[in-house]
Amino acid sequence: MATGGWGPGTGPGQPGGNGPGGQGGWGAPYGPPQGDPYGPPPQNPGPYPGPYPTPIPNQPYPYGPQPTRPAARRGGGCLTFMVFGPWGWILRSANRAAVRLFAQRGDNQIIDRTADRVQMARTVLGAAASVLLILAYNVNPDRWEDAAWQSAAQLLIAPFVLMIAAPLVITGFIYYAPPHLRPHLRSRLRIPLKTVGWYVLTLAVICAVLLPTALTVNADDGRDWWEYALALASLVVVVWGFPFFFLASVHSARSAFNSAQVHPMLAPVLTMTLVWVFAVINMIGDGLPPGPPLVKICAALGGPLTVTAVSLWELHRMKTRFGVTLRP
Repeated sequence: MATGGWGPGTGPGQPGGNGPGGQGGWGAPYGPPQGDPYGPPPQNPGPYPGPYPTPIPNQPYPYGPQPTRPAARRGGGCLTFMVFGPWGWILRSANRAAVRLFAQRGDNQIIDRTADRVQMARTVLGAAASVLLILAYNVNPDRWEDAAWQSAAQLLIAPFVLMIAAPLVITGFIYYAPPHLRPHLRSRLRIPLKTVGWYVLTLAVICAVLLPTALTVNADDGRDWWEYALALASLVVVVWGFPFFFLASVHSARSAFNSAQVHPMLAPVLTMTLVWVFAVINMIGDGLPPGPPLVKICAALGGPLTVTAVSLWELHRMKTRFGVTLRP
């Protein structure tokens, strides 16, 4: 009678007897055949051996199946479709430099195209809702100019708000992690701090060039060589530095100063914090938007609530689809 390898063999010379190797005991039911010409299976050299790797102990965020990194894109993204010529080249050059410094892609960063599409759709729908509210309830003749200036001001202020709020959020985020993971997370703060340093240095260089030029260069008197040098530097700042600073602000606000290099879940958390800070600032400064009471509440809280919903969905997707957690 066959016993599946866990009892006496069915005949002489058959493995799986009552001993090791069929000598009076319970032998192993499975295993490589004796004299395997291929030898033992090779050991996996890396920490993530296959498509569903086992989490490594003492890692800040055990990963599950990893998304495929997309191929690098050439050119300047959407700026490629702009007008070719000197201005197009300047904008593409400034965008490449801003992406390199303020939107870095780390080795452990989650790249989820579905989440990117949902975020883009939320942004487009939010902009469309704002336009409809302005058309329906805002009778100010300068409403479009005011809306444009307000959006640009928020975009330029966002990095400075992050510089103030991010240390508090990151501190709480790290202390929420298990104690043995906190030193590793703190060691990864170098990249966000370096990104903040580049942003501050960019602003300092712009001010250091434009302020002396405005205070010292005079077109009426004879110009010295240093006045020509300042004028040339100011021209470079205006033509290339201003677009670079604007794009740096865009990428800094979007990536939260490369905070995903510390932990993938940190960027959505900072995004939620930033949008609620701006909601409070807008309500204190401008009050509720015009319109009926229900429209006012929806206009004031619709943006923060939808951003929070998308960010929470993104955190849930990281955990369920990619196995990213903070407290495994």
